[in-house]
Amino acid sequence: MPTEASCAAPISARYNPPYRNDPDIPEAAAVPSPLPGMDPYLEHSTRFPVFRKHLIASLYQLLLPGLVDRYRARVHSRQYESELVLFTSVQKFQHEEEYIEIRSRSDGRLVTLVDVVSIANRTTTAGRDAYLATRALAHTEKAGILELDLVTQGKPPLGFNRSDLPPHHYLAIVSRANNATTHECFPANLRRRLPKIRLPLATDDRDTVVDLQVVFARAYEQSQLELLIDYRTPLPPDVALSTEDRDWAETLGRAHGVC
Repeated sequence: MPTEASCAAPISARYNPPYRNDPDIPEAAAVPSPLPGMDPYLEHSTRFPVFRKHLIASLYQLLLPGLVDRYRARVHSRQYESELVLFTSVQKFQHEEEYIEIRSRSDGRLVTLVDVVSIANRTTTAGRDAYLATRALAHTEKAGILELDLVTQGKPPLGFNRSDLPPHHYLAIVSRANNATTHECFPANLRRRLPKIRLPLATDDRDTVVDLQVVFARAYEQSQLELLIDYRTPLPPDVALSTEDRDWAETLGRAHGVC
């Protein structure tokens, strides 16, 4: 089964600037989070799994109307166990992570995999292996892949040279079925709205534009995580931001918390 490490051709990345003023995709009417784009307060061991589940659901809800004629979309999940070794014991954690498969209605062939990187995918060996196994199956079926990485801590599960990309905190990565060894990258900055990206479908079909900020806003609202977050407190300690970016985010959080 092929993996990212075993690709014969070198993996490369191409920067895609954000889409602007796309007439087919409305801007988010309001951003419920105090941050303009991704909210780093969500990057917490108990909050992020809830947010991720709603993010997948929001992607599914927004994609489905445009897929009904030629494709069918289904939400699937992977399960695995990770371990945390302590001084005198080992803690075991069960994980269930949803992802979206878009398949051809005519023959059931996998066309596109849509996946969201979890904290465990970036911080545990078991999580990384499980995530890459899902990708490997999509590669085997020669499907396109959209990966959303909205986590700062740990190590990205995909290992490729990112030095040519502009400074960023988050990344959307597209791998096309006809060019699996090249990644199209859509970087996102903490201080700006999330970008609009192109989701690949069948090779003879046009891409679908996805506004990640609209997806985020819906997921944030539906998860009701704002009720569980005290924005007057510091960011979770594991969020990997510079001191300047952390101070900026916490200042917005405190202003929101006293409203």
